Amino acid sequence: MKTPYRIAALTLALALCALASFMVGRYPVAPATALAILASKIAPVHADWSLQLETIVMNVRLPRIVAALEVGAALAASGAAYQSMFRNPMVSPDILGVSAGAGAGAALAILLAFPPLGVPAMAFGFGLLAVGATCLIGWRSGGDTPLTMILAGVIVGTVFAALIALMKLVADPDNTLPTIVFWLMGSLASVHAADVYFALAPIGVGLLGLVAMSWRLNVLAFGDEEAMTLGIDVGRLRLMVIACATLMTAVAVAIGGLIGLVGLVVPYLGRLVVGSDNRALIPVCAVMGGCYLLLVDDIARSLLSQEIPLGILTSLLGAPVFISLLSHTRKAWA
Repeated sequence: MKTPYRIAALTLALALCALASFMVGRYPVAPATALAILASKIAPVHADWSLQLETIVMNVRLPRIVAALEVGAALAASGAAYQSMFRNPMVSPDILGVSAGAGAGAALAILLAFPPLGVPAMAFGFGLLAVGATCLIGWRSGGDTPLTMILAGVIVGTVFAALIALMKLVADPDNTLPTIVFWLMGSLASVHAADVYFALAPIGVGLLGLVAMSWRLNVLAFGDEEAMTLGIDVGRLRLMVIACATLMTAVAVAIGGLIGLVGLVVPYLGRLVVGSDNRALIPVCAVMGGCYLLLVDDIARSLLSQEIPLGILTSLLGAPVFISLLSHTRKAWA
């Protein structure tokens, strides 16, 4: 199957998954009813449903579904871009410390009893701060080479992880500490429409930026010298990729918490579908990432009577898949 048809098939699967997600939950909603409720907001439709059902669809499930699509797309596309930039399929979106920084910001906001919107705002700001510190350390320590940046990211991530541990140590064990721990495990249970609007613009800008730079990432895969020979400013390209990927990842972590392995597993699967051409890979990873996280979120809120944190499920599901792919596939990174 040709790449455009594969992308179309994946987009259709994404739409079907989103529609099916309206049915998942303690209150059953028929797909036709969900579509009618959504359509009633833009066209005159006879309302034969209860106000409670409309509230569930519009105020509870719709924001959560859109947030899952946004977060999954952001993490997967960022992971694909980082893997291409660093020429390493084991790289994930948190390689430069953005997740640890965002976690520290959220923990601090919870510890200081910030209002609800203050938690994602602090997570977003500290995520950007962490990556900024990584870039500064990397450039001052030996340039913007991939190895230097990765080592700087490891150090910065370790520092912010230590700060998280310190805040957990001094937090109130009865109220504040459980809130911090639950946030760090990742969840979309408390997502509202404001969070969806907050994430839409940064993720959209970051994704469009990565798509626009995708052909340059293809050239960068052959090495820095070859890219410079073709007139590409390698340092500037890395800075722009880091800026776009960090913007997306910081927003995703800010509204969803720490959700692991999405940016590692989905790009690997994407290469099996469309190959390593970033012009197709990055959009495909965005679609697949949104679909993947949406399905995992459906499992998280329906498998048990108590909702399972997303970070637990993505790790449990992603690790065996990735191990299996490593064991049976040798040509995905060719």
